[in-house]
Amino acid sequence: MALLARRDRFSGELRHKLLERGFEPAAAAAALEALAAERLLDDARCLERFVAYRAERGQGPQRIALDLRAQGVAPELIGPALEAGPDWRALAREVRRRRFGAAAPASWAEKARQARFLQYRGFSSDDIRAAIGAELELD
Repeated sequence: MALLARRDRFSGELRHKLLERGFEPAAAAAALEALAAERLLDDARCLERFVAYRAERGQGPQRIALDLRAQGVAPELIGPALEAGPDWRALAREVRRRRFGAAAPASWAEKARQARFLQYRGFSSDDIRAAIGAELELD
């Protein structure tokens, strides 16, 4: 209960913490089942909050998905959670505007700099192009 007191945790994360503290695997599994039955442990709720929190911090879907995989969340749960998240293209525009201002980048060097920033934040290339207004020009 102390591990759930501060924040929601994923069942895989909680299982890992319990095993790390020396609990037997069977006891940890029983505890997780009891917590899930009482709805104190809910991966879907935790996933929804995690995506919303990270999106508010300006992180994109690719970075959020990477962090979720690192925490042991099932891959089949990650996709639907990200699709139910915010409008990623609008979020990329907002993150770019907050960091670099409302003016569109004037040079290709500045566009590349802003694109690298958004890529680090975890946005897709389509979202980045829409955010910085960089249309591909083929000669």
